[in-house]
Amino acid sequence: MDDWKQRLRTYADAAEAFLAEQFTDDLPQKRLFEAMRYSLLAGGKRIRPVLTVEFCRVCGGDWRQAVPFGCALEMIHTYSLIHDDLPCMDNDDYRRGKLTCHKVYGEAMAVLAGDALLTAAFETAAGAGAPAEMTVAVLRMLSACAGELGMVGGQVLDLEGERLEPDAAYIHRLQELKTGALLKAACQMGVLAAGGSQEQLRAAADYARAIGLAFQTQDDILDVEGDFEKLGKRVGMDEKKNTFVRLYGLARCHEIVREQTDAAIAALSPFADRAFLTELANYLAGRES
Repeated sequence: MDDWKQRLRTYADAAEAFLAEQFTDDLPQKRLFEAMRYSLLAGGKRIRPVLTVEFCRVCGGDWRQAVPFGCALEMIHTYSLIHDDLPCMDNDDYRRGKLTCHKVYGEAMAVLAGDALLTAAFETAAGAGAPAEMTVAVLRMLSACAGELGMVGGQVLDLEGERLEPDAAYIHRLQELKTGALLKAACQMGVLAAGGSQEQLRAAADYARAIGLAFQTQDDILDVEGDFEKLGKRVGMDEKKNTFVRLYGLARCHEIVREQTDAAIAALSPFADRAFLTELANYLAGRES
C-alpha cells in the first residue's frame, strides 16, 4: 500500500475508534444513543477528521491530540446528513447504502439524534484536554462554520434556490457555505491544534475552499453519472436543484474539478511536507462515491 494510503487508513481508523466509544451508556434514553450511533458509525471516508489531524501534523503538532477536534466536526457533519435526509428537506431513503436514520427510528427521533450530535460535538471539542485559549479558538471556529453564517446558511440557500433560475454567484455562495464551511473548519482546526501561524491558517482556508468546490462539483457530477451501488444513495435527486452541472454542464464541471484540485495543491506552498494533502486532493477529485 502507498504510504499516503496507509496514513489515510491510520487517520480514519483513529477517528472511527474514537467515535465508536461515544454514546454507549445504558440509560433510559438509550434509543436516542442508538439512533446517533446508527448514523455516526454508518461508514464514510472520515475526510474531515483526516484533514484536521493532517494539518495538525504538517504544522508540527501531535496529530493524535487533534482527533477529538476532528471527531467533533464529524458529529456536526453527521447531524447535518440526518436532517438533510428528512422528508421536509431532501426526503432520502438511503445514505451510504443503508436506510436513513428517520426510516429506521422515525422522524422525531432522527431530529433529536441530529440535535444531540450537534450538542455533543461542542462537548467533545471542549473536553479534548487542549489549553483553554486553543479550545476557545476551536469552538469559535466550529460555531462559525456550522451555523447560520456557515453550513446551516448554505442549506437555507439550497432550499430557497430551488425556486430560482441558475445563477453563478448564488450557487457558488451556496456551496461555499453548505459544503465548504465544514471543510474550512476541518483544515483550520488542525492548524489551531498545532499552534500554527496566520500564514498557515490562510493557506489551510485556501486549500479547503478549493477542495470544497472540487468536492461539490464532483458530487453534482456523480448525481448524474454515478450509480446507487457505488454511491449508496439514489442518483438524480438534484435534478431540480441549482447545481454546478445545471449551471455549467457536465463537460465544464469535469474541468472545474481539475482546476480547483490544482488550486488546492498550489495553496499548500507554506507547508514543507505537503505530499499527503496533495494525494488526498487528487483522490477526492477522482472519487466515485
